[in-house]
Amino acid sequence: MAERIDPRECDRAVDDAPELSDGDDDELDDEEQWLEEDEDRQSVPCLFCDRLLSCVAAALQHCTAEHHINLVDVIRRHSLDDYGYIKMINFIRATKCTASSLTALPDAPLPWDTDVFLRPVLQDDLLLQTDPDELCGGDASCWPSGPESHDALQRRAQAAEERARGSEEALARAMDDLHKLKLLAQGLVLNAETSKAGKLGAVAELQEDEDEAYFSSYGHYSIHEEMLKDKVRTESYRDFMYQNPEVFKDKVVLDVGCGTGILSMFAARAGARKVIAVDQSEIIYQAMDIVRSNQLEDKITLIKGRIEDIKLPVEKVDVIISEWMGYFLLFESMLDSVLHARDLYLADDGSVYPDLCNISLAALGDVQKHQDRIAFWDDVYGFNMACMKKAVAPEAVVEVVAADTLISEPAVIQTVDCNRVCLSELEFVSDFSLKITNTTKCTGIVGYFDIFFDKGCSNKVMFSTGPQFTKTHWKQTVFLLETPLPVQAGEELSGKITVRKNKKDPRSLLVTFDLRDRKQTYSLQ
Repeated sequence: MAERIDPRECDRAVDDAPELSDGDDDELDDEEQWLEEDEDRQSVPCLFCDRLLSCVAAALQHCTAEHHINLVDVIRRHSLDDYGYIKMINFIRATKCTASSLTALPDAPLPWDTDVFLRPVLQDDLLLQTDPDELCGGDASCWPSGPESHDALQRRAQAAEERARGSEEALARAMDDLHKLKLLAQGLVLNAETSKAGKLGAVAELQEDEDEAYFSSYGHYSIHEEMLKDKVRTESYRDFMYQNPEVFKDKVVLDVGCGTGILSMFAARAGARKVIAVDQSEIIYQAMDIVRSNQLEDKITLIKGRIEDIKLPVEKVDVIISEWMGYFLLFESMLDSVLHARDLYLADDGSVYPDLCNISLAALGDVQKHQDRIAFWDDVYGFNMACMKKAVAPEAVVEVVAADTLISEPAVIQTVDCNRVCLSELEFVSDFSLKITNTTKCTGIVGYFDIFFDKGCSNKVMFSTGPQFTKTHWKQTVFLLETPLPVQAGEELSGKITVRKNKKDPRSLLVTFDLRDRKQTYSLQ
Protein backbone atom coordinates (compact mmCIF):
# COMPACT_ATOMS: atom_id res chain seq x y z
CA MET A 1 0.00 0.00 0.00
CA ALA A 2 1.14 3.61 -0.63
CA GLU A 3 3.17 5.25 2.14
CA ARG A 4 1.96 8.69 3.26
CA ILE A 5 4.17 11.71 3.89
CA ASP A 6 3.65 14.70 6.16
CA PRO A 7 1.58 17.28 4.23
CA ARG A 8 3.59 20.07 5.85
CA GLU A 9 6.71 18.68 4.20
CA CYS A 10 4.86 18.74 0.91
CA ASP A 11 4.08 22.43 1.46
CA ARG A 12 7.74 23.17 2.20
CA ALA A 13 8.74 21.30 -0.95
CA VAL A 14 6.43 23.49 -3.01
CA ASP A 15 7.74 26.66 -1.35
CA ASP A 16 11.34 25.68 -2.16
CA ALA A 17 10.62 24.85 -5.81
CA PRO A 18 12.18 27.19 -8.44
CA GLU A 19 9.92 29.75 -10.08
CA LEU A 20 8.28 28.56 -13.25
CA SER A 21 7.75 30.53 -16.45
CA ASP A 22 4.55 32.50 -16.90
CA GLY A 23 3.24 29.77 -19.14
CA ASP A 24 3.36 27.31 -16.27
CA ASP A 25 1.51 29.45 -13.71
CA ASP A 26 -1.72 27.52 -14.19
CA GLU A 27 0.10 24.22 -13.68
CA LEU A 28 1.65 25.51 -10.44
CA ASP A 29 -1.76 26.65 -9.20
CA ASP A 30 -3.22 23.23 -10.05
CA GLU A 31 -0.40 21.44 -8.19
CA GLU A 32 -0.78 23.65 -5.12
CA GLN A 33 -4.54 23.01 -5.16
CA TRP A 34 -3.91 19.24 -5.48
CA LEU A 35 -1.56 19.35 -2.52
CA GLU A 36 -4.09 21.26 -0.41
CA GLU A 37 -6.83 18.75 -1.29
CA ASP A 38 -4.44 15.86 -0.59
CA GLU A 39 -3.69 17.32 2.84
CA ASP A 40 -7.43 17.34 3.59
CA ARG A 41 -7.76 13.76 2.46
CA GLN A 42 -4.83 12.56 4.56
CA SER A 43 -6.33 13.16 8.01
CA VAL A 44 -6.31 9.84 9.86
CA PRO A 45 -8.77 9.23 12.76
CA CYS A 46 -7.13 7.56 15.73
CA LEU A 47 -8.25 3.99 16.39
CA PHE A 48 -8.91 4.60 20.08
CA CYS A 49 -10.02 8.24 20.46
CA ASP A 50 -11.48 11.15 18.47
CA ARG A 51 -8.10 12.67 17.54
CA LEU A 52 -7.41 13.32 13.85
CA LEU A 53 -3.78 12.89 12.77
CA SER A 54 -2.05 14.28 9.72
CA CYS A 55 -0.86 10.94 8.33
CA VAL A 56 -0.56 7.22 9.06
CA ALA A 57 2.87 7.62 10.69
CA ALA A 58 1.54 10.30 13.01
CA ALA A 59 -1.44 8.09 13.87
CA LEU A 60 0.83 5.17 14.79
CA GLN A 61 3.10 7.42 16.85
CA HIS A 62 0.03 8.84 18.62
CA CYS A 63 -1.23 5.30 19.45
CA THR A 64 2.16 4.44 20.93
CA ALA A 65 2.56 7.67 22.92
CA GLU A 66 -1.01 8.28 24.09
CA HIS A 67 -2.58 4.81 24.19
CA HIS A 68 0.56 2.80 24.97
CA ILE A 69 0.10 0.31 22.16
CA ASN A 70 2.43 -0.36 19.26
CA LEU A 71 0.41 -1.66 16.31
CA VAL A 72 3.56 -3.00 14.70
CA ASP A 73 4.05 -5.25 17.72
CA VAL A 74 0.42 -6.42 17.44
CA ILE A 75 0.89 -7.24 13.74
CA ARG A 76 4.07 -9.18 14.48
CA ARG A 77 2.65 -10.97 17.50
CA HIS A 78 -0.33 -12.35 15.57
CA SER A 79 1.59 -12.75 12.26
CA LEU A 80 -1.08 -10.77 10.42
CA ASP A 81 -1.13 -10.83 6.63
CA ASP A 82 -2.80 -8.12 4.52
CA TYR A 83 -6.30 -9.47 5.20
CA GLY A 84 -5.64 -10.04 8.89
CA TYR A 85 -4.37 -6.47 9.24
CA ILE A 86 -7.44 -5.05 7.44
CA LYS A 87 -9.79 -7.12 9.62
CA MET A 88 -8.01 -5.92 12.77
CA ILE A 89 -8.33 -2.23 11.82
CA ASN A 90 -12.04 -2.63 10.97
CA PHE A 91 -12.64 -4.68 14.13
CA ILE A 92 -11.12 -1.94 16.31
CA ARG A 93 -13.21 0.76 14.63
CA ALA A 94 -16.44 -1.32 14.63
CA THR A 95 -16.29 -2.59 18.21
CA LYS A 96 -14.66 0.50 19.79
CA CYS A 97 -12.33 -1.81 21.68
CA THR A 98 -9.73 -0.23 23.94
CA ALA A 99 -6.00 -0.40 23.49
CA SER A 100 -5.64 -2.36 26.73
CA SER A 101 -8.17 -5.02 25.62
CA LEU A 102 -6.37 -5.33 22.28
CA THR A 103 -3.06 -5.86 24.05
CA ALA A 104 -4.59 -8.52 26.31
CA LEU A 105 -5.99 -10.63 23.47
CA PRO A 106 -4.84 -14.27 23.37
CA ASP A 107 -2.90 -15.51 20.36
CA ALA A 108 -5.95 -17.47 19.20
CA PRO A 109 -8.75 -17.31 18.32
CA LEU A 110 -8.68 -13.70 17.15
CA PRO A 111 -12.04 -11.88 17.49
CA TRP A 112 -11.72 -10.32 14.05
CA ASP A 113 -11.18 -13.64 12.29
CA THR A 114 -14.36 -13.35 10.21
CA ASP A 115 -14.93 -11.94 6.73
CA VAL A 116 -17.44 -9.41 8.05
CA PHE A 117 -14.49 -7.26 9.14
CA LEU A 118 -13.23 -7.02 5.55
CA ARG A 119 -15.93 -4.39 5.07
CA PRO A 120 -14.48 -0.92 5.78
CA VAL A 121 -16.00 0.87 8.77
CA LEU A 122 -14.70 4.25 7.53
CA GLN A 123 -14.66 5.24 3.91
CA ASP A 124 -11.18 6.09 2.55
CA ASP A 125 -9.52 4.89 5.76
CA LEU A 126 -5.82 5.54 5.14
CA LEU A 127 -4.87 2.92 7.70
CA LEU A 128 -6.44 0.33 5.39
CA GLN A 129 -4.24 1.57 2.53
CA THR A 130 -1.06 0.81 4.45
CA ASP A 131 0.89 -2.38 3.73
CA PRO A 132 1.57 -4.25 7.01
CA ASP A 133 4.81 -5.60 5.53
CA GLU A 134 6.06 -2.04 5.10
CA LEU A 135 4.99 -1.20 8.64
CA CYS A 136 6.96 -4.11 10.04
CA GLY A 137 10.05 -3.07 8.13
CA GLY A 138 10.72 -0.54 10.88
CA ASP A 139 9.09 1.36 13.72
CA ALA A 140 6.64 4.11 12.91
CA SER A 141 9.13 6.59 14.28
CA CYS A 142 11.45 5.72 11.40
CA TRP A 143 8.91 6.47 8.70
CA PRO A 144 10.10 9.05 6.17
CA SER A 145 8.77 12.50 6.90
CA GLY A 146 10.85 14.55 4.52
CA PRO A 147 9.68 15.96 1.17
CA GLU A 148 9.17 13.65 -1.78
CA SER A 149 8.64 14.57 -5.37
CA HIS A 150 5.23 14.42 -6.92
CA ASP A 151 6.42 11.69 -9.32
CA ALA A 152 7.71 9.56 -6.43
CA LEU A 153 4.41 9.86 -4.62
CA GLN A 154 2.55 8.87 -7.77
CA ARG A 155 4.82 5.83 -8.24
CA ARG A 156 4.12 4.68 -4.70
CA ALA A 157 0.39 5.17 -5.16
CA GLN A 158 0.49 3.22 -8.44
CA ALA A 159 2.36 0.37 -6.75
CA ALA A 160 -0.23 0.28 -3.97
CA GLU A 161 -3.08 0.18 -6.50
CA GLU A 162 -1.41 -2.72 -8.31
CA ARG A 163 -1.04 -4.63 -5.05
CA ALA A 164 -4.68 -3.96 -4.18
CA ARG A 165 -5.78 -5.07 -7.66
CA GLY A 166 -3.77 -8.25 -7.30
CA SER A 167 -5.33 -8.96 -3.92
CA GLU A 168 -8.83 -8.43 -5.30
CA GLU A 169 -8.14 -10.78 -8.20
CA ALA A 170 -6.75 -13.40 -5.81
CA LEU A 171 -9.83 -13.10 -3.61
CA ALA A 172 -12.13 -13.44 -6.64
CA ARG A 173 -10.26 -16.58 -7.73
CA ALA A 174 -10.50 -18.00 -4.22
CA MET A 175 -14.25 -17.37 -4.06
CA ASP A 176 -14.71 -18.98 -7.48
CA ASP A 177 -12.71 -22.02 -6.35
CA LEU A 178 -14.75 -22.22 -3.16
CA HIS A 179 -17.99 -22.18 -5.16
CA LYS A 180 -16.70 -24.97 -7.43
CA LEU A 181 -15.70 -27.02 -4.40
CA LYS A 182 -19.16 -26.57 -2.89
CA LEU A 183 -20.80 -27.75 -6.12
CA LEU A 184 -18.44 -30.72 -6.21
CA ALA A 185 -19.23 -31.59 -2.60
CA GLN A 186 -22.95 -31.38 -3.30
CA GLY A 187 -22.53 -33.73 -6.24
CA LEU A 188 -20.58 -36.19 -4.14
CA VAL A 189 -23.25 -36.16 -1.45
CA LEU A 190 -26.09 -36.61 -3.91
CA ASN A 191 -24.36 -39.44 -5.76
CA ALA A 192 -22.79 -41.21 -2.81
CA GLU A 193 -24.02 -44.62 -1.75
CA THR A 194 -26.31 -44.65 1.26
CA SER A 195 -24.17 -45.10 4.34
CA LYS A 196 -24.04 -43.81 7.87
CA ALA A 197 -21.25 -41.38 7.06
CA GLY A 198 -23.02 -40.26 3.90
CA LYS A 199 -26.23 -39.64 5.79
CA LEU A 200 -24.47 -37.58 8.42
CA GLY A 201 -22.80 -35.46 5.74
CA ALA A 202 -26.11 -34.91 3.98
CA VAL A 203 -27.84 -33.94 7.21
CA ALA A 204 -25.09 -31.45 8.06
CA GLU A 205 -25.30 -29.86 4.62
CA LEU A 206 -29.10 -29.78 4.80
CA GLN A 207 -28.93 -28.06 8.17
CA GLU A 208 -26.52 -25.47 6.77
CA ASP A 209 -28.86 -24.77 3.84
CA GLU A 210 -31.85 -24.48 6.18
CA ASP A 211 -30.00 -22.09 8.46
CA GLU A 212 -28.97 -20.01 5.46
CA ALA A 213 -32.59 -19.83 4.30
CA TYR A 214 -33.77 -18.99 7.83
CA PHE A 215 -31.34 -16.11 8.32
CA SER A 216 -31.88 -14.94 4.75
CA SER A 217 -35.60 -14.60 5.46
CA TYR A 218 -34.78 -12.11 8.21
CA GLY A 219 -32.85 -10.01 5.71
CA HIS A 220 -36.15 -8.92 4.17
CA TYR A 221 -37.20 -5.53 5.46
CA SER A 222 -40.93 -6.34 5.46
CA ILE A 223 -40.48 -8.85 8.29
CA HIS A 224 -38.83 -6.23 10.50
CA GLU A 225 -41.47 -3.67 9.56
CA GLU A 226 -44.19 -6.10 10.63
CA MET A 227 -42.47 -6.80 13.95
CA LEU A 228 -41.79 -3.14 14.70
CA LYS A 229 -45.40 -2.24 13.93
CA ASP A 230 -46.57 -4.93 16.36
CA LYS A 231 -47.15 -2.52 19.24
CA VAL A 232 -47.93 -5.25 21.76
CA ARG A 233 -44.53 -6.81 21.12
CA THR A 234 -42.37 -3.71 20.72
CA GLU A 235 -43.96 -1.53 23.39
CA SER A 236 -43.81 -4.35 25.93
CA TYR A 237 -40.04 -4.59 25.50
CA ARG A 238 -39.76 -0.81 25.59
CA ASP A 239 -41.88 -0.47 28.74
CA PHE A 240 -39.95 -3.24 30.49
CA MET A 241 -36.63 -1.50 29.84
CA TYR A 242 -37.68 2.10 30.38
CA GLN A 243 -39.72 1.34 33.50
CA ASN A 244 -37.00 -0.81 35.10
CA PRO A 245 -33.78 1.19 34.62
CA GLU A 246 -32.24 -0.50 37.67
CA VAL A 247 -31.98 -3.69 35.60
CA PHE A 248 -29.83 -1.93 32.97
CA LYS A 249 -27.95 0.89 34.68
CA ASP A 250 -24.20 0.53 33.97
CA LYS A 251 -24.72 -3.08 32.80
CA VAL A 252 -23.28 -4.96 29.84
CA VAL A 253 -26.18 -6.20 27.70
CA LEU A 254 -26.24 -8.82 24.94
CA ASP A 255 -29.00 -8.65 22.30
CA VAL A 256 -29.30 -12.02 20.52
CA GLY A 257 -30.86 -11.68 17.06
CA CYS A 258 -30.88 -7.88 17.19
CA GLY A 259 -32.52 -7.26 13.77
CA THR A 260 -32.81 -3.50 13.27
CA GLY A 261 -31.34 -2.92 16.74
CA ILE A 262 -34.49 -1.58 18.39
CA LEU A 263 -34.04 -3.58 21.61
CA SER A 264 -30.36 -2.62 21.78
CA MET A 265 -31.26 1.06 21.51
CA PHE A 266 -33.95 0.67 24.19
CA ALA A 267 -31.30 -0.89 26.46
CA ALA A 268 -28.81 1.89 25.75
CA ARG A 269 -31.42 4.54 26.53
CA ALA A 270 -32.34 2.64 29.71
CA GLY A 271 -28.80 3.16 31.01
CA ALA A 272 -26.75 0.19 29.81
CA ARG A 273 -23.02 0.88 29.82
CA LYS A 274 -22.39 -1.34 26.79
CA VAL A 275 -24.68 -3.25 24.44
CA ILE A 276 -23.44 -6.01 22.14
CA ALA A 277 -25.91 -6.73 19.34
CA VAL A 278 -25.54 -9.92 17.29
CA ASP A 279 -27.39 -11.01 14.15
CA GLN A 280 -26.51 -13.33 11.29
CA SER A 281 -28.83 -11.81 8.67
CA GLU A 282 -27.95 -8.96 6.33
CA ILE A 283 -30.20 -6.60 8.32
CA ILE A 284 -27.20 -6.05 10.62
CA TYR A 285 -25.78 -3.58 8.10
CA GLN A 286 -28.91 -1.46 8.28
CA ALA A 287 -28.76 -1.75 12.07
CA MET A 288 -25.25 -0.28 11.98
CA ASP A 289 -26.53 2.75 10.07
CA ILE A 290 -29.52 3.08 12.41
CA VAL A 291 -27.30 3.04 15.48
CA ARG A 292 -25.01 5.69 13.99
CA SER A 293 -28.00 7.82 12.98
CA ASN A 294 -29.10 7.86 16.61
CA GLN A 295 -25.59 8.66 17.96
CA LEU A 296 -25.44 5.42 19.97
CA GLU A 297 -22.35 3.91 18.36
CA ASP A 298 -20.32 4.65 21.50
CA LYS A 299 -22.56 2.29 23.48
CA ILE A 300 -23.73 -0.31 20.95
CA THR A 301 -21.37 -2.75 19.23
CA LEU A 302 -22.89 -4.74 16.36
CA ILE A 303 -21.47 -8.10 15.25
CA LYS A 304 -22.58 -10.15 12.25
CA GLY A 305 -22.63 -13.88 12.79
CA ARG A 306 -24.34 -16.76 14.57
CA ILE A 307 -23.99 -16.45 18.33
CA GLU A 308 -22.77 -20.07 18.30
CA ASP A 309 -19.90 -19.23 15.95
CA ILE A 310 -18.59 -15.83 17.02
CA LYS A 311 -16.58 -14.73 20.05
CA LEU A 312 -17.83 -11.72 21.97
CA PRO A 313 -15.39 -8.91 22.88
CA VAL A 314 -16.26 -9.46 26.58
CA GLU A 315 -16.04 -12.48 28.84
CA LYS A 316 -19.40 -12.02 30.56
CA VAL A 317 -22.59 -9.99 30.18
CA ASP A 318 -25.06 -8.91 32.87
CA VAL A 319 -28.25 -9.07 30.85
CA ILE A 320 -29.38 -10.99 27.76
CA ILE A 321 -32.36 -9.62 25.85
CA SER A 322 -33.87 -11.25 22.81
CA GLU A 323 -37.12 -11.40 20.90
CA TRP A 324 -36.76 -15.07 20.04
CA MET A 325 -40.37 -16.25 20.17
CA GLY A 326 -41.88 -18.03 17.18
CA TYR A 327 -45.34 -19.36 16.41
CA PHE A 328 -46.58 -21.57 19.28
CA LEU A 329 -43.60 -20.05 21.14
CA LEU A 330 -41.00 -22.65 20.10
CA PHE A 331 -41.21 -22.59 16.30
CA GLU A 332 -37.90 -21.46 14.71
CA SER A 333 -35.82 -22.86 17.63
CA MET A 334 -34.20 -19.47 18.22
CA LEU A 335 -34.45 -20.05 21.96
CA ASP A 336 -31.67 -22.62 21.43
CA SER A 337 -29.32 -19.78 20.49
CA VAL A 338 -30.36 -17.69 23.50
CA LEU A 339 -29.66 -20.62 25.83
CA HIS A 340 -26.25 -21.11 24.19
CA ALA A 341 -25.44 -17.45 24.85
CA ARG A 342 -26.76 -17.74 28.41
CA ASP A 343 -24.62 -20.76 29.25
CA LEU A 344 -21.50 -19.25 27.69
CA TYR A 345 -21.64 -15.55 28.53
CA LEU A 346 -24.19 -14.73 31.25
CA ALA A 347 -22.69 -13.70 34.60
CA ASP A 348 -23.72 -15.72 37.67
CA ASP A 349 -26.00 -12.95 38.92
CA GLY A 350 -27.24 -12.00 35.44
CA SER A 351 -30.62 -12.61 33.83
CA VAL A 352 -32.28 -13.40 30.53
CA TYR A 353 -35.33 -11.36 29.44
CA PRO A 354 -38.09 -12.17 28.91
CA ASP A 355 -37.60 -14.60 31.78
CA LEU A 356 -40.90 -16.53 31.91
CA CYS A 357 -43.11 -17.89 29.13
CA ASN A 358 -46.33 -19.95 29.22
CA ILE A 359 -47.81 -22.09 26.45
CA SER A 360 -51.60 -22.44 26.69
CA LEU A 361 -54.31 -24.43 24.92
CA ALA A 362 -58.06 -23.90 24.50
CA ALA A 363 -60.79 -25.83 22.69
CA LEU A 364 -62.16 -24.36 19.44
CA GLY A 365 -65.73 -24.64 18.21
CA ASP A 366 -65.58 -22.93 14.81
CA VAL A 367 -67.75 -25.05 12.52
CA GLN A 368 -67.42 -22.65 9.59
CA LYS A 369 -63.62 -22.72 9.71
CA HIS A 370 -63.67 -26.52 9.83
CA GLN A 371 -66.08 -26.60 6.89
CA ASP A 372 -63.92 -24.27 4.81
CA ARG A 373 -60.68 -26.15 5.37
CA ILE A 374 -61.45 -29.80 6.18
CA ALA A 375 -65.05 -30.76 5.31
CA PHE A 376 -64.64 -28.89 2.01
CA TRP A 377 -62.93 -31.97 0.55
CA ASP A 378 -66.00 -34.19 0.94
CA ASP A 379 -67.58 -32.61 -2.13
CA VAL A 380 -65.45 -30.60 -4.56
CA TYR A 381 -67.56 -29.66 -7.60
CA GLY A 382 -69.40 -32.96 -7.27
CA PHE A 383 -66.28 -35.08 -6.70
CA ASN A 384 -65.33 -36.91 -3.50
CA MET A 385 -61.84 -35.78 -2.43
CA ALA A 386 -62.17 -36.85 1.20
CA CYS A 387 -58.77 -38.56 1.01
CA MET A 388 -57.24 -35.07 0.95
CA LYS A 389 -58.39 -34.51 4.54
CA LYS A 390 -55.66 -36.80 5.85
CA ALA A 391 -53.09 -34.64 4.06
CA VAL A 392 -54.60 -31.25 4.96
CA ALA A 393 -55.56 -31.82 8.61
CA PRO A 394 -51.97 -32.40 9.86
CA GLU A 395 -50.95 -28.91 8.74
CA ALA A 396 -51.19 -26.52 11.69
CA VAL A 397 -52.68 -23.15 10.72
CA VAL A 398 -51.38 -19.79 11.97
CA GLU A 399 -54.21 -17.27 11.95
CA VAL A 400 -56.24 -14.91 14.12
CA VAL A 401 -58.93 -16.76 16.06
CA ALA A 402 -62.12 -14.99 17.10
CA ALA A 403 -62.47 -15.07 20.88
CA ASP A 404 -66.16 -16.01 20.64
CA THR A 405 -65.24 -19.31 18.92
CA LEU A 406 -63.42 -20.58 22.02
CA ILE A 407 -65.47 -23.24 23.84
CA SER A 408 -63.30 -23.92 26.89
CA GLU A 409 -61.31 -22.22 29.56
CA PRO A 410 -57.60 -22.02 28.72
CA ALA A 411 -55.06 -24.37 30.29
CA VAL A 412 -51.31 -23.80 30.64
CA ILE A 413 -49.45 -26.87 29.39
CA GLN A 414 -45.83 -25.69 29.75
CA THR A 415 -43.91 -22.95 31.54
CA VAL A 416 -40.45 -22.00 30.33
CA ASP A 417 -38.05 -20.27 32.72
CA CYS A 418 -35.42 -18.84 30.38
CA ASN A 419 -32.87 -18.58 33.19
CA ARG A 420 -33.12 -22.25 34.13
CA VAL A 421 -34.54 -24.28 31.25
CA CYS A 422 -32.30 -26.85 29.53
CA LEU A 423 -32.24 -27.45 25.78
CA SER A 424 -33.66 -30.96 26.23
CA GLU A 425 -36.72 -29.53 28.05
CA LEU A 426 -37.82 -27.69 24.91
CA GLU A 427 -39.19 -31.04 23.72
CA PHE A 428 -41.85 -32.25 26.12
CA VAL A 429 -44.98 -34.29 26.81
CA SER A 430 -47.81 -32.80 28.89
CA ASP A 431 -51.25 -33.95 30.00
CA PHE A 432 -53.98 -31.33 29.85
CA SER A 433 -57.64 -30.90 30.73
CA LEU A 434 -59.89 -28.28 29.11
CA LYS A 435 -63.10 -27.30 30.93
CA ILE A 436 -65.76 -27.01 28.23
CA THR A 437 -68.02 -23.94 28.43
CA ASN A 438 -70.41 -24.63 25.50
CA THR A 439 -72.37 -27.67 24.36
CA THR A 440 -71.29 -27.95 20.73
CA LYS A 441 -68.68 -29.64 18.56
CA CYS A 442 -64.97 -29.22 19.21
CA THR A 443 -63.41 -28.60 15.81
CA GLY A 444 -59.83 -28.08 16.95
CA ILE A 445 -57.35 -26.95 19.58
CA VAL A 446 -55.92 -23.41 19.74
CA GLY A 447 -52.39 -22.77 21.03
CA TYR A 448 -50.81 -19.47 22.10
CA PHE A 449 -48.29 -18.09 24.58
CA ASP A 450 -47.84 -15.44 27.27
CA ILE A 451 -44.59 -13.55 27.97
CA PHE A 452 -43.40 -12.13 31.32
CA PHE A 453 -40.65 -9.66 32.24
CA ASP A 454 -40.55 -10.41 35.93
CA LYS A 455 -37.19 -11.17 37.55
CA GLY A 456 -35.83 -8.26 39.59
CA CYS A 457 -38.33 -5.81 38.08
CA SER A 458 -39.99 -3.14 40.18
CA ASN A 459 -42.50 -2.67 37.34
CA LYS A 460 -43.43 -6.05 35.91
CA VAL A 461 -44.52 -6.25 32.28
CA MET A 462 -46.31 -9.03 30.40
CA PHE A 463 -48.21 -9.60 27.18
CA SER A 464 -50.33 -12.38 25.72
CA THR A 465 -50.80 -13.68 22.19
CA GLY A 466 -54.16 -15.26 23.08
CA PRO A 467 -57.39 -14.68 21.11
CA GLN A 468 -58.85 -12.68 24.03
CA PHE A 469 -56.14 -10.02 23.74
CA THR A 470 -54.93 -7.47 21.17
CA LYS A 471 -53.75 -9.14 17.99
CA THR A 472 -50.00 -9.68 17.52
CA HIS A 473 -47.97 -10.78 14.51
CA TRP A 474 -47.73 -14.23 16.12
CA LYS A 475 -51.54 -14.63 15.86
CA GLN A 476 -52.58 -18.08 17.18
CA THR A 477 -51.78 -21.63 16.13
CA VAL A 478 -54.78 -23.78 15.21
CA PHE A 479 -54.77 -27.59 15.19
CA LEU A 480 -57.95 -28.61 13.35
CA LEU A 481 -59.41 -32.07 14.03
CA GLU A 482 -60.10 -34.28 11.04
CA THR A 483 -63.46 -35.16 12.60
CA PRO A 484 -65.07 -32.81 15.18
CA LEU A 485 -65.75 -34.07 18.71
CA PRO A 486 -69.14 -33.51 20.42
CA VAL A 487 -68.68 -31.89 23.86
CA GLN A 488 -70.93 -30.88 26.73
CA ALA A 489 -70.73 -27.71 28.81
CA GLY A 490 -69.09 -28.41 32.16
CA GLU A 491 -67.23 -31.55 31.08
CA GLU A 492 -63.43 -31.88 31.01
CA LEU A 493 -61.84 -32.61 27.65
CA SER A 494 -58.69 -34.44 28.66
CA GLY A 495 -55.75 -35.26 26.45
CA LYS A 496 -52.00 -35.36 26.02
CA ILE A 497 -49.75 -33.17 23.89
CA THR A 498 -46.26 -34.06 22.66
CA VAL A 499 -44.04 -31.31 21.26
CA ARG A 500 -40.79 -32.18 19.53
CA LYS A 501 -38.48 -30.86 16.83
CA ASN A 502 -38.71 -32.19 13.32
CA LYS A 503 -35.44 -34.07 12.73
CA LYS A 504 -35.64 -33.23 9.03
CA ASP A 505 -36.00 -29.54 9.83
CA PRO A 506 -35.00 -28.72 13.44
CA ARG A 507 -36.46 -25.21 13.19
CA SER A 508 -39.95 -26.62 12.65
CA LEU A 509 -42.13 -28.45 15.18
CA LEU A 510 -44.12 -31.67 15.30
CA VAL A 511 -47.07 -31.50 17.70
CA THR A 512 -49.05 -34.66 18.55
CA PHE A 513 -52.44 -34.67 20.31
CA ASP A 514 -54.04 -37.67 21.98
CA LEU A 515 -57.79 -36.94 22.41
CA ARG A 516 -60.44 -39.56 23.20
CA ASP A 517 -58.48 -42.41 21.68
CA ARG A 518 -57.66 -40.31 18.64
CA LYS A 519 -54.07 -39.46 17.80
CA GLN A 520 -53.06 -36.80 15.31
CA THR A 521 -49.62 -35.33 14.58
CA TYR A 522 -49.37 -31.80 13.16
CA SER A 523 -46.45 -30.07 11.50
CA LEU A 524 -45.69 -26.41 12.09
CA GLN A 525 -43.30 -25.14 9.44
